[in-house]
Amino acid sequence: MNAESIENLKRLMEYEASREAPPDGFPFLPDIPGGRYTDTRFYELERQHIWRKSWLLAAHLDEVPEAGCFRLWDNAGQPVIIVHGEDGEIRAFYNTCSHRGAPVVTESSGKSRRLICKYHAWTYALDGSLQGYRNPEDFAGLDKSCRGLRPVRCERFGNLIFVNFDDEAPSLQEWLGPIAEEWREFQFDRCRLTGRHIFDLNCNWKIAMEANTEVYHVPVIHSTTVAPILDDRRNVNTLYPNGHGRMIAPGHKDGPLPRVTDPRAQLPEIETVGEIGRTCTQSYGIFPNWVSPLNERTLPPLLFWPNGINRSRIETWTMVHDWGDGPKPKIVDQWTNADGSELGAVLLEDTQFGEAIQKSVESYGFVGVPLSYQEARIYHWHQSADRLIGVELIPKELRVDPVITDDWIHPNDPRLEQMKALPTDDA
Repeated sequence: MNAESIENLKRLMEYEASREAPPDGFPFLPDIPGGRYTDTRFYELERQHIWRKSWLLAAHLDEVPEAGCFRLWDNAGQPVIIVHGEDGEIRAFYNTCSHRGAPVVTESSGKSRRLICKYHAWTYALDGSLQGYRNPEDFAGLDKSCRGLRPVRCERFGNLIFVNFDDEAPSLQEWLGPIAEEWREFQFDRCRLTGRHIFDLNCNWKIAMEANTEVYHVPVIHSTTVAPILDDRRNVNTLYPNGHGRMIAPGHKDGPLPRVTDPRAQLPEIETVGEIGRTCTQSYGIFPNWVSPLNERTLPPLLFWPNGINRSRIETWTMVHDWGDGPKPKIVDQWTNADGSELGAVLLEDTQFGEAIQKSVESYGFVGVPLSYQEARIYHWHQSADRLIGVELIPKELRVDPVITDDWIHPNDPRLEQMKALPTDDA
């Protein structure tokens, strides 16, 4: 992040703190239709389009570190094998034998020179090509060259491995857009995975995710955990193409209230992280299901997955800078306690009302969600979801009005002009 961007953010923080209404020209946000959290039609549209066409974080290089290493992944409802090839490439395939459709791999992870289906012993190389099969004399005319494992698009951002089920989707770099450049300072190519866990929740996945996509709730839900170290009134939201968003919230001007020492101080430092990442909560929402603060000590994404229309799963990751030849750091998991068996305090606060909210939104009394300006990232997500699905495919009563126009999407930001009316520190 360059000096101009940092200065603009600092000015925007003061602009946000001083405003008495949303910025001039910012659109009124119509209610989000309640059926988007309860209607099976919208749930099916999500399955067919959002989870099929988006880039999804599936694995870390530490989980398939050497040639022959593989890992199963099915968080998006599709059976996938992620494989480290002999040539060093990371590939993904549907875990479906091209003979009779049996799963080729049944172990959750492992290492092998070949992938052998346990049903009829059809054998595949690590690049997915069919190497051999029993009784070839009984398969006259079978063309091995077109009977390999069916590939799934797989690309890396540093040590992170993403998959996409849509052959027509943009590249991962295009999908991330300007965020890919912003993330260079966090050195994802040198991050190590130190914690990955998953927990079941009894609510629609968007209810769980949206609790982590705004700061409006911070003074109430996180009064003793997050609120003392984050100034929600000086929070700056930025909307990006493809439904992504960013929030940057500084600490309180008078410094944080007394709290326990941050255990992350013992972790290796990412020296290239700039002033904002070190002094503010710098958090990104990557469409469709990634939410993560990033700083000079930890890279800890949260991922939210559907597990039914009224059930979901939250996946917690913690990554830290490569510690080299030294010992693995003792503090290795930002989100959980008891060796990953339970959520930590902040996530317990965020998820405590999920089941009760789900019951409420299923009631006759729930019609829709009126969002504030502070919650605009949620509306931006829904508006982008409709665009990806195709508005014409969505029942009219479940659509959101596309009121956030491109002039509010990065790199455009009308606030930059409006804040010029604010006095400078030396005025």
